[in-house]
Amino acid sequence: MGIVFAQRDITFRTIVEGKTVMYTGIVQAVAPVTNIVRHDGYTQFHVELPERLMGELQIGASVSIEGVCLSVTTITGNRVTFDAMDATLDRTNLGILSIGDGVNVERSAKPTDENGGHNIAGHIASTAELVASKMDMPGAFIRFRVPEEWAKYVFKRGYLAVNGASLTVAEAEGDMFTINLIPETLRQTTFPRYKPGDPLNIEIDHQTMVMVDVVERTLERLMTKAQ
Repeated sequence: MGIVFAQRDITFRTIVEGKTVMYTGIVQAVAPVTNIVRHDGYTQFHVELPERLMGELQIGASVSIEGVCLSVTTITGNRVTFDAMDATLDRTNLGILSIGDGVNVERSAKPTDENGGHNIAGHIASTAELVASKMDMPGAFIRFRVPEEWAKYVFKRGYLAVNGASLTVAEAEGDMFTINLIPETLRQTTFPRYKPGDPLNIEIDHQTMVMVDVVERTLERLMTKAQ
């Protein structure tokens, strides 16, 4: 029996509280963190969004913050708060944020929006360690190390989300990957403030994960039968 994979343009959606949530990986703004309040079990981040991203924003809306899907908890003028559970801080780089830091922001996409990146859920697989970077042109790049269990899903010329930005992998060797950056990415994202040793949020493409896992399981079954 053959295996049929969905086409690239079929939307991968995540259902959250009865709503369809999706991002495109095109960062819409870098917004400053104006306050951070630690609570027992969660942390509240206050972010000042630009006016152009405030349209129809409501309590409970999902917004990508550094690639992490977070829900709006309060709105006061342009200042919006988001709660992140401790488990989220453990899996992402939100825990290293300080007041004054900028964060990549993307509002959830509407079905009619153009998708200039790739479909993103805002569910971080892991953080990756930034091992080298060049943040000026020409030749800007970031190079990072992905944990072994996730490295198998990243391929040269494949795509993944890094801090919420949809990017194409230029080079892949073992658990090390390099992404070349264009001037617009440097201008429109938080990458320039990251230094070697810092963690980056990585979201693996869902369809790539499915294909790799299915191929692995199929090969395992075939090898077992051949023994």
